[in-house]
Amino acid sequence: MLFAAACGRSSANANANANSQSQVIDVTTARAVIHQIPSYFEATGSLASDESTDVAPTIAGKIVEVNFDVGSYVAKGSVLVRLDARDARLRLEQAQAGAEQARKAVDSATAAVRQAQAKLGVPVGSHFSIDEFPQVRSLKANLLLAETELTRAENLFKTGDISRSILDQRRATRDSLAGQLADARANAQVAEKAISSAQAQESAAKAAVASAEAQVDQAKKAVNDTAILAPISGFVSERTADPGEYVSPSVPNSKIATIMRTSTLRMKIEVPEQSIELVKQGQSISLQTSAYPERSFTGKVTRISPSLNATARTLTVEADVPNPDGALKPGQFATVRITKSTPEN
Repeated sequence: MLFAAACGRSSANANANANSQSQVIDVTTARAVIHQIPSYFEATGSLASDESTDVAPTIAGKIVEVNFDVGSYVAKGSVLVRLDARDARLRLEQAQAGAEQARKAVDSATAAVRQAQAKLGVPVGSHFSIDEFPQVRSLKANLLLAETELTRAENLFKTGDISRSILDQRRATRDSLAGQLADARANAQVAEKAISSAQAQESAAKAAVASAEAQVDQAKKAVNDTAILAPISGFVSERTADPGEYVSPSVPNSKIATIMRTSTLRMKIEVPEQSIELVKQGQSISLQTSAYPERSFTGKVTRISPSLNATARTLTVEADVPNPDGALKPGQFATVRITKSTPEN
């Protein structure tokens, strides 16, 4: 029995030794590499909307329709409020009627100009000249011929080749043509004034058309302005408009709504004076709010104030923070970590 027990212990020890000898541990080596560890400093700040605008009417009128409320999302160009457009449409119709009358006046004035030009034989669109007036041109030619014949007659009278009566006839013909030419020039001047007067009336009528069309455009704008549109896309943070209310742009504080764009927020950070050299545009930031203590939001420094707050001795820095799900709200306070531009080894 003793011998069997001894043999048993010897066999167990042998197995233990064999197991310990069969365990092999692989060991690998690697070259040491130096990595830069990003470092950061903390600051505090508050969130603000990327863009905020007050919406106000451009014309006066009574509100007949309101299509938004506080918290509503509105798209740029959507109708927020409609004003009663009946007066604006009436003024538009009156302006359009006035413009039509002015156009008819232009047509009449143009017809008068062409009629005056036709009487004088002046082509449409050409410049009127007294010397080019047909009667004046004909008489000038006849007068020139008469003066030539008179000169010839005077020379012949001196040589005794013609009698004085013939000379007197030539002189009378010349004087008659000279008088007729003077009358023709006077008539042409009257005609010229008639054309100028008709052209002036035409120009005045065209100016009246331009003025009337400007009034039509203004009336159309007034009709369009009865629909007050959202200037930006965003959420409504304030509403001061109700149906039946009369609004006017001349009244102080005439806004009907405030719209904020929150898809991207601005993080306004107050950086202590001793840390301003560590802040650069393009640096990454992370922030946390008390509303989401387990969630971290990221952004980038985009704007740096050129001067410090003389009282607090801090530099205002703005970072753009994407907010696609709308979790962050303008006005929230946050703790910010700004990654230093030069990491530590």
